[in-house]
Order: sequence, then C-alpha cells, then structure tokens
Amino acid sequence: MDQVFKALADGTRRRLLDRLHERAGQTLGELCEHIDMTRQSVTQHLAVLEAANLVATARRGREKLHYLNPVPLHEIQERWIDKFERPRLRVLTDVKRRAEEAMTDKPTFVYVTYIASTPEKVWDALTDADLTAAYWGHSNVSDWQAGSRWEHVRTDGSGIADVVGTVVESERPTRLVTTWASPDEEGQEDRHSRVTFDIRQHADIVRLTVTHEDLPTERDLADVSLGWPAVLSNLKSLLETGRTLPQEPWLVPSG
Repeated sequence: MDQVFKALADGTRRRLLDRLHERAGQTLGELCEHIDMTRQSVTQHLAVLEAANLVATARRGREKLHYLNPVPLHEIQERWIDKFERPRLRVLTDVKRRAEEAMTDKPTFVYVTYIASTPEKVWDALTDADLTAAYWGHSNVSDWQAGSRWEHVRTDGSGIADVVGTVVESERPTRLVTTWASPDEEGQEDRHSRVTFDIRQHADIVRLTVTHEDLPTERDLADVSLGWPAVLSNLKSLLETGRTLPQEPWLVPSG
C-alpha cells in the first residue's frame, strides 16, 4: 500500500494514470505525446507505477502496451473511503461545488420533479436510447460508464448528434453527471456545461433533481429554463401513463 501512495503522490504519474483511464493499451510513445519530459523520465515514472501494480503491461509484437490496473485503487477505497459514510462525503463535495459555483458568474438552472415510478425506471428513461427517443425526440447514446463519451442523437435517421459530452459520474440508479457541448465545441472545455441527475426514493415516489450548471451565458440559461421542464414533463407522462404528451411540449408557444 505504501508503494501505491508513493506512486500517486506525483502529479506526472497521476496524469499518466488519467491518460490510461481515457484509453487503455497505449505505447510509451503515445503516453509521451502530452507529457513535457523526456522518454527516459516517463519510463522511470511508469516503472514506479508498475512496481505499485497500478499499471500492467502486455506485448504486441515489438510494442509494449500499458494498461491501468484499478485493483489497488479499489483497495484504497475499501480501506480508507468506504468506512466513512458516503452520503456525508457527497454532501461535503456538493457544498464545495456550490461554494465554487457561487464564486463564478456562470448561471445555473435547477429543476425538481416528482414521478410515480422507481429509481431504476427513471434511470433507464434517462439513459436508454429508445426511451429517450420516445419522449425527448433524441436518443441518448453511451455505455454510461464514467469517462465514456455520450451523444444526443437525432431520431430522423441522420445519425447527427446535437449534443456531445463525457460521463463524469455514473451510479445507477441514483446519480448521473455528464458534460454537455455542441459538437463544434467538443474540444473547448470552457464552453462545456454540466448536468447532474439526482434520483432519490421519496416515500412511494421518486424525486428527480436536474442541475444544469456552468452555462456560458444568460441566453443559455433562458433556453434550458424552457427546455428542461418540457422534456421532464414528457418523461413524467411516459413513466406514469405509458404515453407521451399529445404534443411535444417544447413545440408549444411559450407566450
């Protein structure tokens, strides 16, 4: 365990682990592309990670491929994190996030709705491509694993995605966090917003809280303030009655 903590104490080694989390099976050359140091130095850092069992390697011909081994991290979680109450840790994280949020001028939209359903069904309604197509007019497509890409794809057969992003957190059936961006802004992280779905059992019903934060402008806030209530009303109708609303609510004139 001491070797693991020693390996994680260095920022470069943490960056190497992040890169392997993003894409497994990278060569030394690929890992060096975004690390501003010599190949010899990167090799030394990888040796420390291998010694700590945080990185595993395999040969493919003459190439040596590197893979993240999450087992030691899982052991740290079990020994040092799981013994504490996760809800309390999450509250502290949310307090920190909201405090940081209050220090920025980026607007945030929060919407709460109550649905006569189960957390599992609400989760599936947010992540299943066919269900989202039924009430949203787009299919949400991903494997919904943390770190994976997701797309909000049109249902007209064009395959065009109007929104893309990354799955930040995925804890079925209670919490899903994703980043949002238009396809042409996918590489511009300062233009990305963030959506959190908190799904909680509330007596015999479900309380769904949607928080859309880091919105670039007040115009974006105005747009999502109209969009989210419409989409979530259609979701609620589908789960409670088996039918979507007779007309897409986002097409109804607001005035």
